[in-house]
Amino acid sequence: MAKHNYIRFDWAIKRLLRNKADYTVLEGFLSVLLKEDITIINIKESETNKAHSDDKYNRVDLLVEDSNKELIIIEMQNNSEPDYLMRMLYGVSKAVTEQLSAGMEYGKIRKVYHVNIVYFRMGDGKDYVYRGTSEFRGIHNRNVLQLTRDQKKFFMKKRVRDVFPEYYILCVHDFNNVAIDSLDQWIYYLKNTEIPENFTARGLKEAREKLKYDRLSEEQKLDYDHHLKQACYEQNSLKAKYTEGRNDGIEEGLAIGKEEGLAIGNKERDRLKAEKEAVQAELKEKNINIVKNSLKAGLSLETISSITGISLEDIEKLLDEF
Repeated sequence: MAKHNYIRFDWAIKRLLRNKADYTVLEGFLSVLLKEDITIINIKESETNKAHSDDKYNRVDLLVEDSNKELIIIEMQNNSEPDYLMRMLYGVSKAVTEQLSAGMEYGKIRKVYHVNIVYFRMGDGKDYVYRGTSEFRGIHNRNVLQLTRDQKKFFMKKRVRDVFPEYYILCVHDFNNVAIDSLDQWIYYLKNTEIPENFTARGLKEAREKLKYDRLSEEQKLDYDHHLKQACYEQNSLKAKYTEGRNDGIEEGLAIGKEEGLAIGNKERDRLKAEKEAVQAELKEKNINIVKNSLKAGLSLETISSITGISLEDIEKLLDEF
C-alpha cells in the first residue's frame, strides 16, 4: 500500500472515534457544521456500524446523542444511489418514531439532525453544502408561522423550524479545495484525507494526533489497508458495471435504431409506391377519357395515337379495359 499521512474519516469514525476519550474529533466537526457547542453523550450502535465479514465499505452511519438529548445521524456514502434522498427521509422518520413508546407524549420527541457526507453528485446544484429545514409559510400573505411564548417555553426552542428535523448534505467532490472558513477546512480533510498545518478548525488539532496512519497498531493498519482495497474494489466494480451497462445500452440503442430506421425506410418506400400508383391510375383514367371522347368524335385509332402520343398497342389495351 502507498504511504498514508492521515486515515479516512469513514474508517476513523467506524473504528477509532467510538471511545469517549476520542469524542473531541467528532464533537469538533459537528460543532463547526451545526454552529453550536456540541458535546457527545454517547454513540448508539446500529447493525450497519458493526464489523461483520460482509461489512459494506461504501457506507457508514452513526447515531449520536448530545448533551441536549438531541439526536444526530451521521451518514457517509461513497457510491451514488438514485433514491438516496428517500433513504434520508426514512432514516430521520425511523429515528423519530423509535423514540415513541406506548402512551408517550408527542412533546417528548427529540430533535433529529441528519448529516450526510456524500462523495457523489446529489442533484443539480452549484453549492457543496446544503441545509434543509421545515418552514410553514402562509399561502395568502406569505408570513412565516412562529412559536407562541408558551410554545417557546415548552419546546425550549425559538422557531418552528427548530422543532423539526434538519438535514445537512456535504457534497465533498464539489468542493474546490479552497478553504475559506472552518467548515471548509473540515471538508478539505474529508475530500483529501490531509490536514494542512495552518488549519485551526475545532477538532482538527485532535484529528492530527489521533488520525495519523503511523499511530495505528499493526492490526489496525491491516484492517485499514483492507478497507481501502475493498473500497477501491467496490468503486472499480461500480465503474465496470456502469461501463458494461453503457456499452449494452449503446448496442441495444443501435439495434433499436437500425430496426426503427428499417421500419421508417419501408414506410417511406410504401408511401412513394402508393403515390406512384395513384399518379399512374390518374393518368390511365385521363387516357381512357381521351380515347373515348376521340372515338365519339369519329377519329381513327391512328389519328388518336398521332395526336395523343399513345401507342396503338396501349390504345387497344385501354379499349379492352373500357
